Amino acid sequence: MALTAAASAREILVRLHDVMAARTSAQAKLNAVVDIIGEALESEVCSIYLLREGVLELFATRGLDAAAVHVTKLAPGEGLVGTIAGNVETLNLDEAASHPDFAYRPETGEERFHSFAGVPIIRRERAVGVLAVQHVEPRRYDDVEIEALQTVAMVLSELIANAGLIDMTGGGTTRPQSTATARISGFKLVDGMGAGVAVFHQPRIVIEHTVAEDIEEERRRVYSAFDKMRDQIERMAAQAEFGVGGEHDEVLETYKMFAYDEGWSRRINEAIDSGLTAEAAIERVQQRTRMRMREIDDPLLRDRMHDLEDLSNRLLRIVSGRLGTAAQMGLREDSILLARNLGPAELLEYDRRRLKGVVLEEGSLTAHVTIVARAMGVPVLGRARDLRRLVAEGDKLLLDVTAESLIVRPSTAMEEAFEAKLALGQKRRAAFAALRDQPPVTKDGHRVTVMMNAGLRDDVAALDLSGADGIGLFRTEFQFLVSATLPQRERQQRLYRDVLDAAADKPVTFRTVDIGGDKALPYLNHDEMGEEENPAMGWRALRLALEREGLMKAQARALIEAAAGRQLNVMFPMVSEPWEFDEAKALFEAQREWLAGRNRKMPHEIRYGAMLEVPALAEVLDQLLPRLDFLSVGTNDLTQFLFAADRAHPKLALRYDWLSPSILRFLARVAAPAQALGKPLAVCGEMGGRPLEAMALIGLGIDRISITPAAVGPIKAMVRSLDRAAIMAQMQEWLAAPPSRDLRGVLEEWARAHGVVLD
Repeated sequence: MALTAAASAREILVRLHDVMAARTSAQAKLNAVVDIIGEALESEVCSIYLLREGVLELFATRGLDAAAVHVTKLAPGEGLVGTIAGNVETLNLDEAASHPDFAYRPETGEERFHSFAGVPIIRRERAVGVLAVQHVEPRRYDDVEIEALQTVAMVLSELIANAGLIDMTGGGTTRPQSTATARISGFKLVDGMGAGVAVFHQPRIVIEHTVAEDIEEERRRVYSAFDKMRDQIERMAAQAEFGVGGEHDEVLETYKMFAYDEGWSRRINEAIDSGLTAEAAIERVQQRTRMRMREIDDPLLRDRMHDLEDLSNRLLRIVSGRLGTAAQMGLREDSILLARNLGPAELLEYDRRRLKGVVLEEGSLTAHVTIVARAMGVPVLGRARDLRRLVAEGDKLLLDVTAESLIVRPSTAMEEAFEAKLALGQKRRAAFAALRDQPPVTKDGHRVTVMMNAGLRDDVAALDLSGADGIGLFRTEFQFLVSATLPQRERQQRLYRDVLDAAADKPVTFRTVDIGGDKALPYLNHDEMGEEENPAMGWRALRLALEREGLMKAQARALIEAAAGRQLNVMFPMVSEPWEFDEAKALFEAQREWLAGRNRKMPHEIRYGAMLEVPALAEVLDQLLPRLDFLSVGTNDLTQFLFAADRAHPKLALRYDWLSPSILRFLARVAAPAQALGKPLAVCGEMGGRPLEAMALIGLGIDRISITPAAVGPIKAMVRSLDRAAIMAQMQEWLAAPPSRDLRGVLEEWARAHGVVLD
């Protein structure tokens, strides 16, 4: 095979450079290109398809029937070529016809060719064509050949763009054709509302020159850009101010680790070796990263890849000498920032006084930018589609993350309604704030315990702001999710001690780490688990922790030492059988004895609890309850297990109701033995944070809930307007003989009739 290394790829680029410089027509150049690539790869077929008028048209070929040129056309998503363009992915097949998307085109005469490899031709992050090779003998193309195709595709992008051959409709940053009001929906990442003008985070940098004249000069430019970028990151990390510590500090440390990653810089150098300019090499590696991101199922690993994407953008701006982001140009008025995605450092560059919100085309709850935005108090809407098509720079925007919507170019009436909602929200928050120091006591004198959930060190500040009775669920895994490596025991201990110090005399219940399943960590080897079809029900939480004793022992010691001289409340997640609880408790007790033997100061008491999320545990409560100090019900996981319904599935998310008789009867069956033995029973999860659902829980005799800090005020208001004895008596009737129509509607009617505050 002729192609064996980057040097061979460089030889192809040199020949392509000569073609591009020739004074011939664009069609002649494309005809020459397919011959050069076909010869280099010793491939019988090489074809170029370009996007024209919304379809992929065969523009040039070596090996297929010449009569098919400008005749064969495929829609994006149609056939192998359409699949490559539609998904912006690479295909490498030893038998093309076996692929489910294969579409036979008789006019091409391709029936005798078996192997197929194709890569997208990308311009401004969009696939504008496809470069494909085929071979008579069934074989997969080598990785080095695919690399060469991808590099050539980048050069082709420049050639065909300069010749005006590609259809860039929708790919630019021009103003949308419509100036009418538009509404864009999204996903709630950081709650809040904000109004301002549209500012795109990053003007697109279009690479004008892809083939290098002097490779060593290009390498020098990249080295210099890396030095400048790292200096910027160090300065930003030093200047970021969020108060005392926080997980965002670990986020920035992880981000800095990526900036110094030798593998990343090596891949860019290899791309330069193949004959690309510094800008093209960075973009080439960035394209590979984007393709990998599309293939990664693990959301946490995908979020880490976004950090690398952010750094690539920064490096590209530096090496091209362009000012770049809106942050560097400064926000001149209240603004809503729009971006495909953001890295944490890029968000930190913005003036917080002017930044009223962020809208992302991607983004997730565990992404680093989300964690930093939460610490900054900036509302963030994610998964918002078609931003560049529907929004123009300077458009007036109304962002309502609570309603999961962005209104573009609002009418006067919409602005007035938004302002009214904003004012109402401020008024309601003020009313709930007035309840901060008022105890949640029902009208008939029963004290309900209203606690809050947390997962970040900074969340603890909401204890005083909300007036919650304590932290009923501190999710310890968040520290693991934002770290680049497994957090050392000392770091864990420091976090737990800081949380206990901040909570002062209010209780904190630490849930041991719930990782695995859909919360996989890239630094833990999960190979032995294989692919999990149902990760929520897989090797996660306590199941994983009991197997990886070292991880749990380190956490046990960190918690015990952090709680020296205080009460420590520990809760184990996803307990399925009593023996699992026994093993976890024994592990903690062994660590307590080990520390006591070394004269370490101990907690004055350790209370052990379990999370009831697996329905099977309800069948053995008579065995489990005498062994534990408290029980918490995790309604989020419990609901999906009871209904066999994935709560992340869009068609199932709203199908099953927390106020269905099946859920409430199950909870009543759990509450009865706990109450009989005097074991504290709490509900942790979204169910307890909704006033109507919380009213139903109180009706079951459950008087401890742990909810989001924002829900504490509304729940207190509901509790103080409720007659507990009356709702308990009514719930017994309803559960014995459920209403023929929906129980939710009946509960709402009862609440209105009895003056219960639900809003």
